[in-house]
Amino acid sequence: VLTNARSSDSFGAMAKHAKSQQLQLRVSAPEKAAIQRAARQAGVDMSTYVLARVLPPAAGEFQDLTSACLNASSVSFALADLHAWLVKLRSSALTDAVVSPPARGLPPYAANYIAAMVEYACWKKGQVPPAWTRGIAPLAEPVFASSLQSLRLHLLVNSPPPFRRRNIFVDTSVGGQV
Repeated sequence: VLTNARSSDSFGAMAKHAKSQQLQLRVSAPEKAAIQRAARQAGVDMSTYVLARVLPPAAGEFQDLTSACLNASSVSFALADLHAWLVKLRSSALTDAVVSPPARGLPPYAANYIAAMVEYACWKKGQVPPAWTRGIAPLAEPVFASSLQSLRLHLLVNSPPPFRRRNIFVDTSVGGQV
């Protein structure tokens, strides 16, 4: 039985949300002993250990960063924070971090921008993009990073492919800044 647990420093990201649900797992006696040993070695209780393995801390950060995009007035800042996080994320952690879809209820622009950033980050880091990115329909109307008409041709030609596929035209993406 997984119950509410305190977190330690190495598993701190799991403590952000109040625990109100319970999950029961059936395991064999040797499996339970192995989990207990591993949790003891990590310095945490079994619940915290199992949660950190199933929902890595980076996955929680991804959810938090994408949830910030729900506020339309600060979406550009939230996307910039997500960009900075994706840049510093090691390629070995990227796949686990973005395995689950972003926050529900995102406006289409934010959902597409996030999906494009994740696809581009995965491509740059040699990882396969998560399946949820394919489930986000591209924008019906193009969105340009600048309102200057003279820049549109440049943006149309130079936008990274994941952004172009989603009808978003930007000058740079994950790893670059303007």
